[in-house]
Amino acid sequence: MRHRELKPWHAPIAAMLEQHRRANPVSFHVPGHQFGKGLDRLADDEFAASLAVMNTIMGIDVTELSVTDDLHDPAGPIAEAQQLASSCFGAEKTYFLIGGSTSGNIAMILASCQPGDRLLVQRNAHKSVINGLTLAGAEAVFLNPTVEEIAGLYLPPSLEVVEEALERHPEAKGLLLTNPSYYGLSVDLEPYANFLHTKGKLLMVDEAHGAHYGQHSAFPTSAVQAGADFVVQSTHKTLHALTMGAMLHTQGQLVDHASLRHALQMVQSSSPSYPIMASLDIARAMLDTYGEVWFEPGLMAIGKVKEALQDPQGRFEASHVAHNRFRMDPLRLLLQDKRKQLSGYEIQKQLEKHHIWAEMADARRVVLLFGAQTTSADAERLLQALHRMAEEHSRAESDTHSNSSGNANQDESSYPMEAIGAPIAFNRRPFNSAVVNLDAAVGRQAAEMVVPYPPGIPLLYRGELITASAVRHIRQLALAGARFQGASDPAMRTITVIVP
Repeated sequence: MRHRELKPWHAPIAAMLEQHRRANPVSFHVPGHQFGKGLDRLADDEFAASLAVMNTIMGIDVTELSVTDDLHDPAGPIAEAQQLASSCFGAEKTYFLIGGSTSGNIAMILASCQPGDRLLVQRNAHKSVINGLTLAGAEAVFLNPTVEEIAGLYLPPSLEVVEEALERHPEAKGLLLTNPSYYGLSVDLEPYANFLHTKGKLLMVDEAHGAHYGQHSAFPTSAVQAGADFVVQSTHKTLHALTMGAMLHTQGQLVDHASLRHALQMVQSSSPSYPIMASLDIARAMLDTYGEVWFEPGLMAIGKVKEALQDPQGRFEASHVAHNRFRMDPLRLLLQDKRKQLSGYEIQKQLEKHHIWAEMADARRVVLLFGAQTTSADAERLLQALHRMAEEHSRAESDTHSNSSGNANQDESSYPMEAIGAPIAFNRRPFNSAVVNLDAAVGRQAAEMVVPYPPGIPLLYRGELITASAVRHIRQLALAGARFQGASDPAMRTITVIVP
């Protein structure tokens, strides 16, 4: 990580809003709550606390005034805050997003692709990427992700696959990757950026779960540091920003900033949230002021939990991954049952009974996200809950002499797919469709997405050609008990296809 001199606390948007609030302004403008006037009349013993919090938020919820600046044409505190963010995260230019990473993913695609343009895309991309392709009228060539061999988790396609895909499709505008994954696994993107730039191609990265990357020596480097042209980060996921607060970092000569600004104006509200923008400003100021120290409580807390989970007599353990090949987010814990009797979903439900809420779960494991300021006390509550859960299930299993669940051993490993798919055109034009028997769908275009869980990788996108191989895989997964997200027939006996 680069070393930088810590700076005095400075958050220009937050400071501007607080200065405006202290001036006791009289509002004859939107929003209609006019700094929360009247909420005090509704306060009673039951709701007083929540209404007080809302009153505080409304006190800085303003619109574009001569002193508040304009997100879509910044020249004051918003412009300064974005410049400070670009310096903090190592970008050439940073744009604040008040619509989450969703708005950033859509905007960078709209800014880079015209109708009919082609883009290489990691197959298990976020749905916002698909929406961006659809709005742009672009074509996608989907690349199958790499499988981490120990835990069976997914990462970006290998560089060799990317090289082959670009050789097949030299007209492609560039490559869009998701890195890190929901599980906190990632790869070093510098070789990808170097290769693509030698070909004059863009590297776009959905780094939603890695806003903290590059901010501590224990963390992986960020996609910005790796040289990516566009990097979208959900600041609210791992740093101190309000939900929907995100950033789009850019660098290099391949970025068309005029097109990007236009795209952002289309996909972001013309009445952006000032509390969200202030929280982005504050999240950056925390990094500049405290540096690596800001993350020490969270790193100590997760270290405490991981150490306790190494107890050979314990019921639960951290999932093992191939650390020598891939990078793991130090602030994510993949928790699973050593005995493989409790599924991740069951562990999640049991934790919730103890008022502990996980990020997500799958058939094997629960994903726990430790924040920068997660405390040792938080870690102790988690460990106590796991201890009580272990005791309860040991007693229950002793009484019944049977396993609690048959779901924990479901195989999530990948299934055979073409590493490089055929181009798929995305657009918003209406089409006719029909429901046909699955076997009769071979050679036709899917009218719906088919996403089997496990493994959670889209097997078919709308408009993709249905092959005999795809039909065989669908049947195999259905027999194995997979769930199919997006499919009109959950049993996958039939499928909806496009009628020419």
